[in-house]
Amino acid sequence: MCGICGIVFPLSSGQSIDESSLRRMRDALTHRGPDDAGTFTDSQAGLGHRRLSIVDVGGGHQPMANEDGTVWIVFNGEIYNHRELRPSLERQGHRYKTASDTETILHLYEEEGLLGVTKLRGMFAFAIWDSVRRKLLLARDRLGIKPLYYVQKEDGTLCFASEIKALVEGQAVTPELNFAALSDYAANRYTSGDQTLFNGVRRLPPGHVLEWEDGKSTLTAYWDFDFSKPSPIQSERQYVSDFGDLFRECVRSHLMADVPLGMFLSGGIDSSAIVAVMSEFVKEPIKTFSVAFAEREANELEYARVVAQAFHTDHREIVVSPQQFFEALPALVYQEDEPIAHPSSVPLFFVSKLAAQHVKVVLTGEGSDELLAGYNKYRVTVYNMMLGKQYQRFVPGPIRRLIEGVIHDRRAAPGIWRALSRTFLALPPDLRSLYFDNFAVYPSAMHADLFSDVTKERMHETDPYRIAMRYLDRPDAEALLDRLLAVDLKSYLHELLMKQDQMSMAASIESRVPFLDHKLVEFSTRLPVDMKLRGATTKHVLRKAMTGVLPEQILTRKKMGFPVPVGDWLRGAFRPIVDEFVLSDRVRARGLFNHEFVRTLVARHYAGENHTERIWMLLNVEIWLRRFIDGEEVSLAGLSGKGGF
Repeated sequence: MCGICGIVFPLSSGQSIDESSLRRMRDALTHRGPDDAGTFTDSQAGLGHRRLSIVDVGGGHQPMANEDGTVWIVFNGEIYNHRELRPSLERQGHRYKTASDTETILHLYEEEGLLGVTKLRGMFAFAIWDSVRRKLLLARDRLGIKPLYYVQKEDGTLCFASEIKALVEGQAVTPELNFAALSDYAANRYTSGDQTLFNGVRRLPPGHVLEWEDGKSTLTAYWDFDFSKPSPIQSERQYVSDFGDLFRECVRSHLMADVPLGMFLSGGIDSSAIVAVMSEFVKEPIKTFSVAFAEREANELEYARVVAQAFHTDHREIVVSPQQFFEALPALVYQEDEPIAHPSSVPLFFVSKLAAQHVKVVLTGEGSDELLAGYNKYRVTVYNMMLGKQYQRFVPGPIRRLIEGVIHDRRAAPGIWRALSRTFLALPPDLRSLYFDNFAVYPSAMHADLFSDVTKERMHETDPYRIAMRYLDRPDAEALLDRLLAVDLKSYLHELLMKQDQMSMAASIESRVPFLDHKLVEFSTRLPVDMKLRGATTKHVLRKAMTGVLPEQILTRKKMGFPVPVGDWLRGAFRPIVDEFVLSDRVRARGLFNHEFVRTLVARHYAGENHTERIWMLLNVEIWLRRFIDGEEVSLAGLSGKGGF
């Protein structure tokens, strides 16, 4: 795992590479690669690299050149099939200087150009400078496991980096809020397309390559998943067997390393399944790491211990206090580059720090939920849509309106009425209402009250679901469930992978995601939907494949989703944090949000309603604005009713 960056500009611009800017960009990524550093410059291009040595520890220095020094690469990630690709490249005359996977990418480019990326199996973001053709190639893996951001300036100059902070530190971009992304972010917790909250900074989409030549860039998709169903349909036993075999092969391939590796173990079925399969290939006890909070509702350690005991792992745990949580938050907002969408990012950093004391690589269960319908929202939406259509068809309009009115009047009450307000009985039977708005942080109807008049004038784009709705429209996905999964695989998954990457790399540790091996993804998207969601049972094929392998209580337990009791903390001793970063005169003077609406929202939360996600978003946005836009160091120390940290 590494950090990469670079600058290219048209020859006609008359510019030369500012090596000090390039080094600032590179060294802003030191946490991604504390083991080694390097730069390359010529008359038109500069590349920077920070290295975390995983494969070919002694070799593999980057930037790396081909045999005659005409093509250079900087690479972040792991190519799991590089040993299989090497013999063919050697037969074509290439002479390897290292045992690294980086060199295989380089020679593959020489032979096949940008199409070479289609032969790579792994997680990657890389840049190749072809000094003969005067071309830059940027590429990102199929699912977006490894991040890559870029800025294209009006004069044709292009700057890129693994993290946005490197672009900021190298003055490739002046930090400004991207108002066009605000509605998307407020509803969905993230930006759904290639835009970021930084004006002018874009992410290279997963499964794409960008070719730059003389100031002009061309973006090309080289891969997409396919939800069409093969014919004939196989038996359940065959699907389960094939899935299990492929899953085992993916886990085995992800064990490639010349350094110690371990596993993040939550006690859920995903991480537990990986531990079970790892135990088949690893002789020594697997090093497993878990994190939790002291509160009972936010503690899964008992399940992690069940798995650790079943597979005799070398198990370690850490319990994070609320004081530690809030103390770390500002630094982690800086690490994530954008406001933290999920409070679970914070404990992820702590368990990464724990693991980094013992290993350099960890495997994680990320991606299974989006691939195999693990979230409750999929089941709820499928049944809401199905029942809603029947309800609209058979129940007369006056009766429907009466029921809706009763539910609307009582929806603020706890329990059943609040639950009913999120069903087809109170909402139109369309996906915008029953899916997107129903699971949004700030539903679209709330945006008129959330944002100030000045902000609304600057937003331009006001439909928070405009990008996600495009992802729904897939001719290869006939079933509603597959269409919902397609949306999350194209959007929500990017946010989770960024969290996984940034928080692990903040502790200088590499994380790998076997569930997102593209071979397993291609197999799973084409599974019949009842192999993913069957009745109320999620991840049906995985549960069947792990039957008799995992303890029964792991197979049948309800999903917790790593809850963080931040809402209760902010009602109690940590209210001063809300006072400063959500309600203060400074926040009000910024004029981004409607202060009276926010003040009422906070009061309702304090009175017992649950607005945790909404307050969390506002808090993180303000920390982000102060750190990146205002250029301040931010601390929450002292903002506690217990006298600080």
